[in-house]
Amino acid sequence: MERVKQLAAHFTGSSSGLSSLQSKHPDDVVITLAIRSPLCKAKKGGFKDARTDELMLEMFKHVLSQSKVEPEAIGDICVGTVLTPNAGYYARAAMLAAGFPESVPVQVVNRFCSSGLMAMTTVANQIRSGQIEIGLAIGVESMSENPDKGGPEFSELISSNPASRDCKERMGWTSENVAADFNITREEQDAFAAESFRRAEEAQKRGYFDKEIVPFTVLKKAADSEKRVPVVIKQDDGIRYGTTEEALAKIRPAFPQWGKATTTGGNASQITDGAAAVLVMTRREAEKRGLPILAKHVTTAVAGVPPRIMGVGPVYAISMALKNAGLQISDVDLFEINEAFASQCVYCIKELDIPRDKVNVNGGAIAFGHPLDKPTGPFTPGFQ
Repeated sequence: MERVKQLAAHFTGSSSGLSSLQSKHPDDVVITLAIRSPLCKAKKGGFKDARTDELMLEMFKHVLSQSKVEPEAIGDICVGTVLTPNAGYYARAAMLAAGFPESVPVQVVNRFCSSGLMAMTTVANQIRSGQIEIGLAIGVESMSENPDKGGPEFSELISSNPASRDCKERMGWTSENVAADFNITREEQDAFAAESFRRAEEAQKRGYFDKEIVPFTVLKKAADSEKRVPVVIKQDDGIRYGTTEEALAKIRPAFPQWGKATTTGGNASQITDGAAAVLVMTRREAEKRGLPILAKHVTTAVAGVPPRIMGVGPVYAISMALKNAGLQISDVDLFEINEAFASQCVYCIKELDIPRDKVNVNGGAIAFGHPLDKPTGPFTPGFQ
């Protein structure tokens, strides 16, 4: 696409960019805590009876117990969520119920599937600008409680614009558009999806996710009653062990109404419930407190694309982020690209020319599921 070529023409990554990224400065923005809930199948999994505010509450409790930071020291909390009505009310009430003092403020952001990442970016930028020293970013979504029903009806003043009309279409339509426009075959999509499941299965079996998952105590309906009782959920429940290309090829297209359909329930992300949190501060503050530094926040880039092919966004955002950091694709060891659909992920990897063995090495959203605020395989954790 012409816009990608234009970005590439202005992109001059170098070893100096990598050297700068690896250097350490007191004002660096760093992550000292990164935890997530298990990711559970919406309507069927471990969180199917849990409310969104209950997931928020549990996440806040885990932050308080594990952060090693007194809650009153947190300068701001930012919660990313997409489908949650009254999210601002829920966020404030849940943080107070968890034990945060009234002096700690909270805000809510919604950038659709990158809302969790936007929450992290928001507090990182607050720290970088000197507004706060410590910030907390939370992402939470219950697609069991709040399923995605597509866009609302728009005013005729808006829907008269073709691109605006596209904003109300279902996401499956955008996947089919990407596959058709860029010649991504059903076979390529199924192969990509099977590999995502294989990697996720292997990672789960060797306990790779244990270090980032915190057990969630939630209320769940008993088998023989409408009464909810406490249960503890400890691991992701959406990974389908033993998934193969051959098995995926037998699944019927999910959207035959849109022509030669190739998107299926097997090569698209699952609808999922989950939550994640990261604690962010300056390196100076982390070292003063003796906290572990897990990662350094370097830059974030956001790019807009035509709504009808929304899944190609990572091509532009990744190119911009690399340019901002002075890096090349070859400088990066691992990439996490959201697997909303195999169609768009295959396209992005091809267009950016990233080796497949560098992308989503422990599986992605096709295998784990995709709570809309947490668009990735589990780590940042779950922010991308």
